[in-house]
Amino acid sequence: MRLLPELIENNRNWVANVNKTDPEFFNTLSKGQSPQFLWIGCADSRVPANQILGLNPGEVFVHRNIANVVVHSDFNCQSVLEYAVSVLKVKHVIVCGHYGCGGVKAASENHHVGLIDNWLRHIRDVRQKHEAALQEIDDEGARFDRLVELNVVEQAENVCHSTVVQDAWERGQSLAVHGWIYSIGDGLLKDLDVTIAGPDEIAESYRVAINRNV
Repeated sequence: MRLLPELIENNRNWVANVNKTDPEFFNTLSKGQSPQFLWIGCADSRVPANQILGLNPGEVFVHRNIANVVVHSDFNCQSVLEYAVSVLKVKHVIVCGHYGCGGVKAASENHHVGLIDNWLRHIRDVRQKHEAALQEIDDEGARFDRLVELNVVEQAENVCHSTVVQDAWERGQSLAVHGWIYSIGDGLLKDLDVTIAGPDEIAESYRVAINRNV
C-alpha cells in the first residue's frame, strides 16, 4: 500500500515525453520561475489550473482550497498572495470557482458537516449577504450556480482589499484581479466581468458583477 509504482511509471513516461519534445525544458525550469498569473481556485480534483489554462509548469502560480475562499485571517492564502505579487511580480490574479462546487453546496445547506463548517462559514456569509437576490431565483440549480458566482465575486473583492494588493497598487505595480467560473461539464471558462486593476475600480467592478444577468 505504501508503494504506488504506477504513478512513478507515469512520471517516467511524462519526463520522457517532455524531453523528447523539448530537451532543455527541465534545465530551463530549474533556473527559476517567472509566472504572469496567480490562480486561486478550488481544491476539487477536477479543476487543475495548468491544464484548464493550457499552460506548462512554471507559467502559473497556484493556490487552492475548499471553494476558492480568500480571507484576511488565512495566512496560507495571504502568504501565497504576497509571494506571487511582491516577489514573483505576477500581473494577474485569477479567482476561479466552478459550477457544482461541493463546498458552496454544503454552505447553501443548513445541516452540520463537521470541521469544515468553520471554513464554510465564509461562504454562508456570502449567501446571507445576497439572500434576497438568491431567493428570487426559482430554479434550485440556477440558484446554486448563482451562489457559486457570487462567491467568486466576493473572494475577488477580498483579494483587492488585502494589504498585499493594496500596497502593490500604491507603489504603482501593474496588477489586475479577475473573477472566473469553470464549468466541469464542458471544460469552458467564463469571465464574470470582474476585472479590477486599481483601488478606484473595486466598487464599480463589484456592482457590475453582482448585477449581471445569470
